[in-house]
Amino acid sequence: MNRSNTSASFDIVHVLLDMFFLGVAFLISEGLFGRDVNPTDWKAIASIYLVCSVIFLLANRTANIYNNTLFFYVDRIIRRETTSFFVAVICGVIIYYCCVDTRNFRAEFFFGLIIVTYVIILCEILIFQRLIDLIINRKHIPRCVYVGSKDSYNKFRYFLNKTPLIVNEIGYVSYGDDDSIEYIGKLADLVEIIRKYNIDQVYIMQKRDMDVVYIQKYIDLCIEMGVTCRVIVDIFRRRRCYSYNSSVGTYPVMTYHTVTLNLWEKALKRIFDIVFALFAIIITSPVMLITAIAIKLDSKGPAIFKQVRVGKNGRHFKIWKFRSMVKDAEDLKNELLELNEVKDGMMFKIQDDPRITKVGKFIRKTSIDELPQFFNVLAGSMSIVGTRPPTIDEVEKYSTHQWRRISIKPGITGMWQANGRSSIKDFNDVVELDVEYIDNWSPLLDIEIIFKTISEVFMRKNSY
Repeated sequence: MNRSNTSASFDIVHVLLDMFFLGVAFLISEGLFGRDVNPTDWKAIASIYLVCSVIFLLANRTANIYNNTLFFYVDRIIRRETTSFFVAVICGVIIYYCCVDTRNFRAEFFFGLIIVTYVIILCEILIFQRLIDLIINRKHIPRCVYVGSKDSYNKFRYFLNKTPLIVNEIGYVSYGDDDSIEYIGKLADLVEIIRKYNIDQVYIMQKRDMDVVYIQKYIDLCIEMGVTCRVIVDIFRRRRCYSYNSSVGTYPVMTYHTVTLNLWEKALKRIFDIVFALFAIIITSPVMLITAIAIKLDSKGPAIFKQVRVGKNGRHFKIWKFRSMVKDAEDLKNELLELNEVKDGMMFKIQDDPRITKVGKFIRKTSIDELPQFFNVLAGSMSIVGTRPPTIDEVEKYSTHQWRRISIKPGITGMWQANGRSSIKDFNDVVELDVEYIDNWSPLLDIEIIFKTISEVFMRKNSY
């Protein structure tokens, strides 16, 4: 961004308020609980409190608390600032135990300091912050006009009212196709409107089919007159889509996405996958050894079956399973296509598949054939919970909507396996279950699916 704009959205008033109230909290705690504290420890305690205050402010900055163009409901502000507060407290405890003689520890003072500081932070969020913002900004509220349909601004105004930004709405300006009395003029008369109403800011709601050159003309006009122009991008709307705006250098970037896993969620899911897979491999290793021996004794061929499957966004990887079919099963598949029980041939499932061996029938019924996939999880090509990994020929038939089911890592189990498994014969139902998982992912949902899958396996339901 340009140097002059790097702090355009930074709410310095909020930072100063936080600094002030943190200082007030320290003084109140000193007056209420500090009488038994050793006088020689006050310098160290004050220094640690100052460091913790800086950590709290930085954590708030990271959580976008000080971005005055973003809105948060009060409960979200409290949740984010609470997280920042406990991060600062934990850092403070570590610093205290590393740098100060703990023999002089006074629990009453420190617990009192933590409680008083947190209560004052809550009071600031609920009362003082908004009140002081109103007092400071009231004399400097910008006079604004909105260009575009009045109805199109209803949703925008709802979000605007959730931000610390305060504006004086002078009126609405139409694009030229509406002469009703609720508009103070047309966009073609923007210069006269700015002059007449002493306008400070112009908000332009960009239409989906609007020519960028047309918009640029009025942006240039505002710049020439020294009036701030804000373009509201509302040209891309997608069902089941999330969006956020950011910048790369001087370029604004709008991001639209359906997979909601952020960095920490990805890390959490990956850690869970590794721990669960290692535990499962250790626990089931005797079963895997016995299964491998049984397969070798039952039929010719390797104990492990390897097949190229399609992973996240079309990436190819080799899946590992215990061989449950005869050695040349893939060559015989074409002869059995007419017996496929899944509509449209998007998946291949036959209840009494003649290629399955005696041992294979048992290990499929009990899902033992999928145990080697825990090694796929360790390698990172699969997850414990995800979507069913399709074959290459299946993916070649996917529509654009169906492709979305492979926008995350495939899993050993998932919504399909936990909600009917082979009893679901319509592939579109499988897609809907997978999309439901993608849209509603959470650690608790993964755990729920795992338990439901275990239940399905032990009850031997819908597996063949």
